[in-house]
Amino acid sequence: MKLRTLLPTCLLLASAALAPALTSAAEPVLRFAILGDAEPKPKAEFPGLAAAVGHVNHLTDTLDLDFVIGVGDIAHKGTELQYEAVTPVLQRLTLPFYPIMGNEEHGSTVERYMHYVQLWNEGKVEIEGPSYIKEFEQLALVMASPDEGREFDDEGVAWVKQQIQQLHPKPVLLVVHGAPAGTFPENADKGIHHPGFAEVSAQPNLIAMISGDLHMDLERSEHSKQIDGVHHLHIPALERTKIPDEDHHVPMFRVLTVMDDDQVVVDTYQVGLDGPLERHDYRFSLKR
Repeated sequence: MKLRTLLPTCLLLASAALAPALTSAAEPVLRFAILGDAEPKPKAEFPGLAAAVGHVNHLTDTLDLDFVIGVGDIAHKGTELQYEAVTPVLQRLTLPFYPIMGNEEHGSTVERYMHYVQLWNEGKVEIEGPSYIKEFEQLALVMASPDEGREFDDEGVAWVKQQIQQLHPKPVLLVVHGAPAGTFPENADKGIHHPGFAEVSAQPNLIAMISGDLHMDLERSEHSKQIDGVHHLHIPALERTKIPDEDHHVPMFRVLTVMDDDQVVVDTYQVGLDGPLERHDYRFSLKR
């Protein structure tokens, strides 16, 4: 936490004079926004998501964002009604949108999901399947959709592990809908239970897992942490908060900035407010 007591003017001036020497020379090389669960109910209305899209579009002009990620659960139960309602909202994104499936999308078919993914990105990028790789000079993103609900089957776990191993020694950020069960004790039973996923977490070049699913209030949860060398980042839901209760909802999204010194800065934005929320800052290194 920063010191918030009032300092004498002379000390403030001295601090200002020293600032250039203390400032890191690191420069951003990659920056992207991450949107959490939407899946509204009972109505197919997306005010939180729509406001976040507008906010991200605005940030693109000032932060030079490269793309946007979605952690799944956009269309409640995967209904045609929800997909149709959300499509014009996501089409307003000025940047490419790279989503994965959540348990809600598995309420319908993978084919229906992929049809709408192409519509969301029409004229920007083409995504060939529900799980895929985004590789960059300093790191790679493994975008891993669950195989059923929020779970991975044997083949799915093997695919994720294989991608991370093939990318070694390049650092990997793994994007999944639900974190491994127990990662967030706020709802320890919910998440990935496949025993083989422990081998995924143990890969030496896996640096972080990015997930949503739990709809946690960032103000009342431990949303960013390191467990056994892997950083776990929760992305809050845009339409509904569930944990610790459903009485208080503030839509937020997160922005990851990769620096040329291998540091990663995680900023959290409240939709509609200028500037990131300092109290939710989180940082980690691409060197495990």
